[in-house]
Amino acid sequence: MTLQEYDYARESPSKLAASCLLLALTMKNLGGWTPTLEYYSGYSAQELHPLVKRLNFLLTYQPRDKLNAVRSKYSHRVFFEVAKVTPMDMLKLEETLTSS
Repeated sequence: MTLQEYDYARESPSKLAASCLLLALTMKNLGGWTPTLEYYSGYSAQELHPLVKRLNFLLTYQPRDKLNAVRSKYSHRVFFEVAKVTPMDMLKLEETLTSS
């Protein structure tokens, strides 16, 4: 989704990937940012929090009338229908990120 948004072009690909992983772990309640993830990514959880919030906002408030190719592709069962996963409530995400 970020490939279609100019605002994310300034983010480093590694930070974007790490933030996406942290958001996915949080959305699926699979744990938080471990010391191993911090070591290999080079990012602490606190460094990723602002970008994680922006990513969740993108998922929550994206326009549904344009650029549907990515959404359509990732709505297929081959890709585990990840485009259909409900984004986290912004307040709940904030609580989860600050508590970990």
